[in-house]
Amino acid sequence: MASRRYEIKAYTGFKTITLLCLFVLYAPLVVVTVYSFNASKSITIWEGLSLRWYADVFVGPESETFKLAARNSFLIAIIAATVSTTVATLASTAIVRGGQFKLRTVSFGLISLPLMVPEIVTAVATLIFFNSIALERGLLTILVAHIAFCIPFAYLPISARMQGIEDSYEQAAMDLYATRRQAFTKILLPLMMPGIISGFLLAFIVSLDDFIITNFVKGAGVETLPTAIFGAVKQGIKPNIMAISTMLLSVSIIFVTISYFVSKADNTK
Repeated sequence: MASRRYEIKAYTGFKTITLLCLFVLYAPLVVVTVYSFNASKSITIWEGLSLRWYADVFVGPESETFKLAARNSFLIAIIAATVSTTVATLASTAIVRGGQFKLRTVSFGLISLPLMVPEIVTAVATLIFFNSIALERGLLTILVAHIAFCIPFAYLPISARMQGIEDSYEQAAMDLYATRRQAFTKILLPLMMPGIISGFLLAFIVSLDDFIITNFVKGAGVETLPTAIFGAVKQGIKPNIMAISTMLLSVSIIFVTISYFVSKADNTK
């Protein structure tokens, strides 16, 4: 007997709840984006379209602070994403392709644990660790912290991609006298590339947008874009903050879109 198919749209209140959730999630983003083009200095009074606040971000009195914070953010995000993706790729290979070994389940749990631990707990623990080893807080501590918490985010799409690849490809390559290293670099690694790219993009976005952990482990005078925005907001919400937030949101949307199309292109093969 064929299983009965349920149409979720037919449930009472489905559309209402869906629209309510979408409104709560995206209405604040729309408001920030719209008012970033407001010609007025007020964040509530609309006086027409203008790009003055975007120009203010680059040439205004606070432009140097934001430019330095942006350079720090992108530099840290690129390095952290690269290192964490490399580690995640090696970890995925060991756990997914390493066969059964002691502590295999424990290893997977340890990699996934940071995703379930509250970020504030991770921030405090990281700060205590750096203080205990007398490591001066600055860009290095931010980078180390970002690498650590980005590894689980990079691991998920990479391991998911590897689990979808049958090991018969590697076995066939080794049957044709390829070494284990050659089977990995010539066969498995290219097949894993969509997952690796998705893992890198996800790690990059997570690192670029992080505030809580960064705020705990950064040194005095060292700012990333999220902490610089927070510092500016404490003095009052200005329209240029909305412009920066919109640009940061645009970067996130671009990277998420790239990740989506990479995955979609792979699934159509």
